[in-house]
Amino acid sequence: MTTAHPIIDDPDLGRLTRAETTLDDGDTVIHDWYASSIRLADRDVDLIIDGADPDEVQRLLPRARAVVTEIDSIRRRASDAILTHFSDTEPSRAELDDGADDLLLDVIETTSDTTVLHFTDACGQHFPAGYWPAAHLDADGNVTEVTVES
Repeated sequence: MTTAHPIIDDPDLGRLTRAETTLDDGDTVIHDWYASSIRLADRDVDLIIDGADPDEVQRLLPRARAVVTEIDSIRRRASDAILTHFSDTEPSRAELDDGADDLLLDVIETTSDTTVLHFTDACGQHFPAGYWPAAHLDADGNVTEVTVES
């Protein structure tokens, strides 16, 4: 992390810094988002707040805090929505429970339009290797869309 970009210290979300990637040739790419890692349910989850301007990022922090505060119920609604959407038939409660255990939350991404929860299928039974389900939330934490990324 260079000192050229302000650090945002948030009492609930931790220290957010401009995301950087160092390439193999030693060059550094500075991304247009801030990032941190937070501990949720005994897992480190990446937190990404879209925006290069610290003031823009600050405006998105209340929504990110709200999602993190309610993550247990939001995560369950998100996994249920993903499993239901991509199932050929209506999944049973047991299938949803198993799926909720299998879908691991990896990233919470907040943009000006939405918050996206990115998951990994830990058992490989629900999605093929190289495909990651995601749930898109509205400002109130309701699932509005589910997608699969590759």
